[in-house]
Amino acid sequence: MSCVVYPWRCKDRVLFARHIHSGQACFGPRSFFGVEDFLDDDNSRPYTYQKEKKSKNPNKHISFKQRTIAYVEPFTLDVFFSKRFVSASVTHRVTSKQVAVAGTNSKDIKAALKSRSDIPACLAIGRILSDRAREADVFTASYTPRERDKFEGKIRAVVQSLIDNGIDVKIYLD
Repeated sequence: MSCVVYPWRCKDRVLFARHIHSGQACFGPRSFFGVEDFLDDDNSRPYTYQKEKKSKNPNKHISFKQRTIAYVEPFTLDVFFSKRFVSASVTHRVTSKQVAVAGTNSKDIKAALKSRSDIPACLAIGRILSDRAREADVFTASYTPRERDKFEGKIRAVVQSLIDNGIDVKIYLD
């Protein structure tokens, strides 16, 4: 009866076939690419997804504002600076789609600017981004600076240019 438990080790294939056709339970090996191989320790989540940190208090109350802010203020402003370029985008929070994008590395803006990373370039990015956002019927956006960023200089120039050109930007400083 070792064929029933380990059919791949069975020397007598006929005996194994007889067990399959007789209707007896035959437990084969776990498949290499079967469902079991893609389950986590708690058999709930595939390995391909990143595990979230488990909350210390799973019954913790999530406030109404935390649950609804993505729908009340659906558009966010994202500003990125490198040593050579400035880029900004308006993104829809719920669908994660970029509604309007502007950067100093694009061909139409690159030719008109003297420098691609100074404050006049930031003002130009804000003006172009506001035009593109208004074309997409976006008139409000929210902006939260990253932890390392201070709301001054180039960031303030982009946001102020957006405000001056008709986009209402709500700034959250923590």
